[in-house]
Amino acid sequence: MDYEKFILAHKEVEADIIVATLSMDGKCVNTTILGLDDDIAKENKTLTNDDKKLLYAKGSDPIGIGKNCHTKRVIIDKNARIGDNVKIININNIQEAARESDGYFIKSEIVTVIEDAVIPSGTII
Repeated sequence: MDYEKFILAHKEVEADIIVATLSMDGKCVNTTILGLDDDIAKENKTLTNDDKKLLYAKGSDPIGIGKNCHTKRVIIDKNARIGDNVKIININNIQEAARESDGYFIKSEIVTVIEDAVIPSGTII
């Protein structure tokens, strides 16, 4: 995927852009672009609380953003799993960082969560 195109577009966006198929209840989003595979969106369209509990019991977060998360200046690629109580706000104002092994990188102070990444609950970026 051409992340550069998304990063450049993200710098110019002043409003939130959210994919309608991604559950966003209880989340705080500030200028964030989210992506989700069409096939995955269809499969997870009606993910119930019981379904989520089953995934948690198996040690897996559902695709999307967990409870009580705060994101700012973030691009979240498709099929990412972000646990509960995660803050992706570039707390240290880092310009550039290659952290693909942790599921993200930072370019021009914008955090990009890469495709299929898993960001564990409680993580602060």
